Amino acid sequence: MDLFHFPRWTNRIRPMIPLMAISGAIYMVGLVAFGASPDTLAVGYAPQQPISYSHRLHAGELGIDCRYCHQNVDNSAAASLPSTGTCMNCHASVRKDSPLLAVLRESATTGNPIPWVKVNDLPDHVFFNHSAHVTRGVGCVECHGRVDKMEVVEQTAPLSMGWCLDCHRNADEIMRPVDQVTNMAWTAPAGGVDRSTVREVNPPTSCSTCHR
Repeated sequence: MDLFHFPRWTNRIRPMIPLMAISGAIYMVGLVAFGASPDTLAVGYAPQQPISYSHRLHAGELGIDCRYCHQNVDNSAAASLPSTGTCMNCHASVRKDSPLLAVLRESATTGNPIPWVKVNDLPDHVFFNHSAHVTRGVGCVECHGRVDKMEVVEQTAPLSMGWCLDCHRNADEIMRPVDQVTNMAWTAPAGGVDRSTVREVNPPTSCSTCHR
């Protein structure tokens, strides 16, 4: 009985098999390490920013609305990061010589943007529309936590597919009046939310909702 023989051309790839095996092992280790790192998934990820910006002071004590800095959050998919001009609206006169604002002053002089580091950063294969949530009554706090109490902003939610689906399947539990979406301290009244003040939504759960 003849034994099965591989085609002769396969002899050329035999020397490459050990290299492919090693490369594959390194790739898997790197994939797991990167996928499990705070930079991508972990609750509690709080990167160092180029400017020590205190949300507790600005959003909490001073009561600055989220939309003053994140100006596109209610009309576009992305929540824009604050521009140098937005910061300079105040800091051209408020603590304008503070050493903590050296990066801001340099940005204003050179025109180079401030290299802010994203905290809640979804993978590239995930589509998320901020305006679709904000304009329907999903509060900022649902995804970002009590930012108004954070000296350094950190990731408070896992941002996993299961976590997003749980919200879509139980949207009624987190909906609030649209005019309260940026109010971090808002809580539902004892008798429950007046449904006439809350938009009726039916969030989709199909794959194409987030993977396009």
